[in-house]
Amino acid sequence: MAGPNPTVEVRQGEELDVQAIDAVLKANIDGLKGIPAVRQYSSGASNLTYALNYENRSLVLRRPPFGTRPKSGHDMHREYRITSTLKPVFPSVPNTLYYTDDESIIGAEFYVMDRVDGHMIVKIPDEWNWDFSRTRQLCENFFQKLVDLHQVDYAAIGLSDFGKPEGYVDRQIGGWNRRFEKAWTDDVDKFEDVRQWLEDNKPKTETGAAIVHGDFRIDNCILNLDDPTQIDAILDWEICALGDPLMDLGNTLSYWIQADDPEMMQHLVRQPSNATGMMTRQEILDFYAAKTGADVSNFQFYYIYGIWRLAVIIQQIYYRYYHGQTDNPRFKTMGQMTNALGELSRIKIASGKL
Repeated sequence: MAGPNPTVEVRQGEELDVQAIDAVLKANIDGLKGIPAVRQYSSGASNLTYALNYENRSLVLRRPPFGTRPKSGHDMHREYRITSTLKPVFPSVPNTLYYTDDESIIGAEFYVMDRVDGHMIVKIPDEWNWDFSRTRQLCENFFQKLVDLHQVDYAAIGLSDFGKPEGYVDRQIGGWNRRFEKAWTDDVDKFEDVRQWLEDNKPKTETGAAIVHGDFRIDNCILNLDDPTQIDAILDWEICALGDPLMDLGNTLSYWIQADDPEMMQHLVRQPSNATGMMTRQEILDFYAAKTGADVSNFQFYYIYGIWRLAVIIQQIYYRYYHGQTDNPRFKTMGQMTNALGELSRIKIASGKL
């Protein structure tokens, strides 16, 4: 799919109070005309994202999901703060406009940003007629953005208090294992062996500290309309933090299904990572190490962590569906996805390979 992120009619039970939103936005953003037409973005399975189309300006609103939410998850102010603060030094983020924690307006905190026009893709469109070199250029530009993000001096831009990088690895492993326990449903394996392997194989030292995105994927990027090898904006900063940058790379490679992966992994493809011209996971690791000087000799731990963390995220979403807190049909098979990712973790632990 190429073109703008598609929108749908607002799903039942996820409606917004348009009049209330319009009043507060016009009081805080100059020049808005008319009453916004509201639609909902169909992508994403966590925070809810809406298109607010005024006569003269296109905005995007983000709010937490309905139903049970993890205590530390879906923090709208974190998203708003990180993108607002990064914008001057890392321009590849949307322009933020307004945030409020006043839940009386729509029943939850929310923030608003300008819409970024561009391509959002899950595969390379046939009509682009890209050769190997064009696809490779997108791939290199994509991972260069991650390198650039990890090299931002977060203290210099006032983000020293954005998180606690010391002990980040310990907190991530313990935290995701606890979240899985809380979100477990009886149609999903408990994967106690995977959880214990992660506890037993944590690195003795961490690889410095950086801003970590946490959900860095091509389908979370907006590509330039004129040259789609260029990335204009990176979205979904919901779980960004300060921490070990190799944990972030592990998350990213857990999504990265390459062309020679087995069929069970190909079913997990959500971005064009398996297109001809894309780097393999090992090539990406070499690219990252060359650009940053990072020691990636123990990267298997970070990769398994990324796969397991993804399994837990999916299980948390499935938990809400399983308990009737959302009826979105896209979530019906997510328990099966949790099981598939847990099994993939076991396979990668046994093979010792990326």
